[in-house]
Amino acid sequence: MKKLAIIGANDFQNPLILKAKELGYETHVFAWKDGSIGEKTADYFYPISIVEKEQILEQCRKIGIDGITTIASDLATVTVNYVAKEMDLPGNSLECNKKSTNKYEMRKAFRDAGVQTLKFQKVQSINDIDKLENMEYPLIVKPTDRSGSRAITKVYGKTELQEAINKALENSFEKGAIVEEYIEGQEYSAEGITYNGKHKFLAITKKATTGAPHFIETGHIEPAGLSNELEQKVYKELEKALTALEITNSATHSEFKINNKGEVKIIEIGARMGGDCIGSDLVQISTGYDFIKMVIDVAVGNEPVFEKITQPKVASIKFIFNEKDMQDFEKIQRKMPDIIYRTSKIEPIGTRKVVDSSTRFGFYIMATDTVDEIRWLFNNE
Repeated sequence: MKKLAIIGANDFQNPLILKAKELGYETHVFAWKDGSIGEKTADYFYPISIVEKEQILEQCRKIGIDGITTIASDLATVTVNYVAKEMDLPGNSLECNKKSTNKYEMRKAFRDAGVQTLKFQKVQSINDIDKLENMEYPLIVKPTDRSGSRAITKVYGKTELQEAINKALENSFEKGAIVEEYIEGQEYSAEGITYNGKHKFLAITKKATTGAPHFIETGHIEPAGLSNELEQKVYKELEKALTALEITNSATHSEFKINNKGEVKIIEIGARMGGDCIGSDLVQISTGYDFIKMVIDVAVGNEPVFEKITQPKVASIKFIFNEKDMQDFEKIQRKMPDIIYRTSKIEPIGTRKVVDSSTRFGFYIMATDTVDEIRWLFNNE
């Protein structure tokens, strides 16, 4: 039996654990012990934090793993690629690690490769604010090395800018923030798989967010409804960007906007599946492709197979922020239970405020024949 190491054990990682077991792999899961579902579903669980890459490498050598992977976590990819390199397993380079997990290094790579990018600046203290005098408001401020909508703020003036920079610096592992000019337009993401440097795109997701100032995702829909011509324009620009980041063996998650002129503006790219169940669930529902199997295949050195295993439908996910969202969920359970594909553990709505993706109260995934059946759930529809 082949042995697969998986970095992370939470609800977003669990579909990867289950798929690996279904395919006959022995699963070895590493994560901080906090009661996550993967602690129970894994064949073997190791209570080692995902950032302790040296400890995980030592254990993986003892196990004799055949591959290592993760989904939906930039932080976990650092450990994945470190272990893969040290054990001569498929993965991305450490240079790719740097470019794909640090937003400032990513922007520099785009600029140097001639990929369309926006004006940006890195700041490491509030004293660097003078560097931003030539940038036009509104601006987006975010940590250089975090995901999940953490500490992202849209600002309209210098007073707000100072507060946003302090917040981003506090949330950054390296204590760095990136300030960018704001991009107008509808936000999307694209999921892909890269094997031996060849990029293949699978699906485009239309995003719904809370909007300014923090842009926390409220839901997603696939397919995104773009014309074939516009899809090809997107893919052409993203292919250049993936090559600039030196992505060679992994899933890819590319976030971008399309403005009212039809211009594609790349926000950021991760060398991993999209979170929020985009990669783990929505892609297969909307395309029929087994995206998770492709990720596992690449991790163990097998060429991914592009074969539809299910009939494509419209895929969507809705996150619960408040009582109205819970009422909408209960309405669907009563009137259209057949469209519910999967749900997370949904917490009772409490007094806490949703401040980023990790503090939402739960989610439910739907599979429908048409987008009209669920259009009313999405504020931007």
